[in-house]
Amino acid sequence: MNKKILILCTGNSCRSQMAEGFLRSFGPELEVFSAGTKPAKAVNPNSIFVMNEIGIDISSQYPKDVIEFADKSFDYVITVCDNAKESCPVFTGKVKHRLHLGFVDPYEAKGSKEKILNEYREVRDEIRSAFRHLYDTKLK
Repeated sequence: MNKKILILCTGNSCRSQMAEGFLRSFGPELEVFSAGTKPAKAVNPNSIFVMNEIGIDISSQYPKDVIEFADKSFDYVITVCDNAKESCPVFTGKVKHRLHLGFVDPYEAKGSKEKILNEYREVRDEIRSAFRHLYDTKLK
């Protein structure tokens, strides 16, 4: 049975986009969307870069406003940052399960290009692990 999933963060430019990419790669049968409470103008290039390193292309994804989805029904609404968890709108559509899987925002990383990319890689790998576990235990 297909499951419909919405992943939320603030800007919808890093963490939620990576999580969407992973879930799509784990389970092509899943209907996966991501959105932000304050969407950015574009997906962060560092997120695209580190996902490409592991063979997942998220370059065609784009930030969306969570309001677009407020009247839709979902099996899971998953927040990936504390800010989105706190400011998540009320969904008028049916939401079966709400989950929070929090991750550090790699956008805050400072230093050399390599140091910043390493922060994105670390967050990417944490997201992969958490969402793989979620997929294996609840979404298959």
